Amino acid sequence: MASQADPGTLGPVAAWTEAAVSAGMAPFAGCFTRPTWANLLVLVAGALLAPGRRTVASALSSVGLRGAARFTNYHRVLNRSRWSGRAAARCLLGLLVAAFVPSGPVVVGIDETIERRWGARINARGIYRDPVRSSQGHFVKASGLRWISLMLLAPVPFAGRVWALPFLTALAPSERHAQTQGRRHKPLTDRARLLLLLLARWLPDREVIAVADSSYAAIELLAAVRRHVTVITQLRLDARLFDPPPPRLPGTKGRPRVSGARQPTLLQRLADPNTAWQRVTVTGWYGQGERKRPAPTY
Repeated sequence: MASQADPGTLGPVAAWTEAAVSAGMAPFAGCFTRPTWANLLVLVAGALLAPGRRTVASALSSVGLRGAARFTNYHRVLNRSRWSGRAAARCLLGLLVAAFVPSGPVVVGIDETIERRWGARINARGIYRDPVRSSQGHFVKASGLRWISLMLLAPVPFAGRVWALPFLTALAPSERHAQTQGRRHKPLTDRARLLLLLLARWLPDREVIAVADSSYAAIELLAAVRRHVTVITQLRLDARLFDPPPPRLPGTKGRPRVSGARQPTLLQRLADPNTAWQRVTVTGWYGQGERKRPAPTY
């Protein structure tokens, strides 16, 4: 059992920072036990004051506790202490929604990011495509941990643009890691389905709109969440599109149809000279105000 931090051992600046952190993080106190909460406040205050890498050792050094007799209690906050990251994420989401989108639809973004980590005990590390350094004709690999992140997309008044504010992340190991552990691999779309349904359960009285890239343009994912979340994603230009199935006539034998007539692909529509185009005004175009863009009409 971790013991509570002794405020008397902190310097004046560290003690003031811890008091300010305690007041600002008060809504999260119910997610932790009392001893873990006290040690967590010290770590957060130290992370804010740390000039370099924000490790546990540097955080303790910043608040004058590098030589503390029970310094291991602070390490246990991250590796042994029992607390719910899901409960903390739900609390954070409630605070963000109340502050930035108190009414109207809640727009979130979902995307994966790579945390570059090395070490003998980081066994979920894999090799993935680096989305920052790669291009359409140049493939760059990156080694690290892959996380799926849910972010609230909300306009921040003092920034004058929409910010992506993360509130929930989930580890998404590679297929090779699942094979070495003898477990069934969960693709990104399965993990995204769980996250989006969890988000819809947290916000039962709000309309939720999720924005994603083409990695999440999967029929299974869209069909699983369509009654709870509106998903806006980018389709492939060669995606197979169909009309809705026609009404089933009485007495029809066999399995009901799941799709109607085949539609032209997006690539075919772009090349069709009969496709009608119009210019639409997009607000907040990459934080640069309004921009008129051509768009086809169907």
